[in-house]
Amino acid sequence: MKVAKDLVAASATPMVLGILTEGESYGYAILRRINELSGGELSWTEGLLYPLLHRLERLGHVESSWQSVTGERKRKYYRITDLGRAELAEQRRQWDTVVGALKEIWHDRAPLTVNPLEGLA
Repeated sequence: MKVAKDLVAASATPMVLGILTEGESYGYAILRRINELSGGELSWTEGLLYPLLHRLERLGHVESSWQSVTGERKRKYYRITDLGRAELAEQRRQWDTVVGALKEIWHDRAPLTVNPLEGLA
């Protein structure tokens, strides 16, 4: 299953901020965590993540610093700020509203199935 781009875009900020509440992290580790949390359904690229991290940094939602790990190259680590935590709380409130509405719409309804050959006979 491929998740639609607009859904990925809408969920990107709260996902990254939520991951950073677990502790500071660097780009590749964030990408791995998103893949892990989604059971492999979300496979983000660096082209999606890094512009988002830079925007979050400009907004003051995250801070970054370069850190060296022995035997490895320097990595830019990101950490959530108090402003970022406030933004995440607001994003969560909004997502809770959306998810709650969807659950109400879908409650007690049979799963939708599509037969691509239906109507072709």
